[in-house]
Amino acid sequence: MTRVYAAPADLIGQEGAVLGPTDWLLIDQARVDGFAHVTNDHQWIHVDVERAAAGPFGGTIAHGYLTLSLVNHFLPELIEVRGFAHAVNVGADRLRFLSPVKVGSRIRATGEIISVEEIKLAIQSVVRVTIEIENQTKPACVLDTISRYFPE
Repeated sequence: MTRVYAAPADLIGQEGAVLGPTDWLLIDQARVDGFAHVTNDHQWIHVDVERAAAGPFGGTIAHGYLTLSLVNHFLPELIEVRGFAHAVNVGADRLRFLSPVKVGSRIRATGEIISVEEIKLAIQSVVRVTIEIENQTKPACVLDTISRYFPE
């Protein structure tokens, strides 16, 4: 369920707020192949189904950076901030790939607001996003996203 904030200033004092979980998303071979195509990363562990079947994971796995890029898909399901003139993605901190995402798996995200501060006439938030793999205890990826909202 998406947590909605009417204005960036409403984020102040929300440290520790838990976000999500999102809906599950299937990671299929077509998505992995498409990512390989646009990034020119055709390593066999991602795209060669036959060879990967005999590899260390028993099949193809998603690129770590594909998993990372899907944070952009999940964030709007975790948090919605309204009432700003514009916002920017400042970056990410503490990125860790903890477990491979096998093709055919489903992933989802949970989040936690880590910090909120006023900075350069804006409100900056850090949200820790954890990408979970269905039926696994160890997450695929954890990172802190940094967003800056410029009020109207």
